Amino acid sequence: MIELFFVTCLLAEPDRCTDHSLLFEERNGLFTCMIQSQTELARWVETHPSEQVSEWKCRYAGEGDRKA
Repeated sequence: MIELFFVTCLLAEPDRCTDHSLLFEERNGLFTCMIQSQTELARWVETHPSEQVSEWKCRYAGEGDRKA
């Protein structure tokens, strides 16, 4: 599986962040994830107006968490 991994932080508390991920079928590959990720992140932000995306990347599922 391909994973869109992203981190969001609260607008009111920028140091309070949470990891998230959305899964894509592997047959679509990393390139498809890169293309679709902006649309998916925009949808997510639209439904979570108190948060902002601080980082994101496409990777193979289970490659680990964000860098500390």
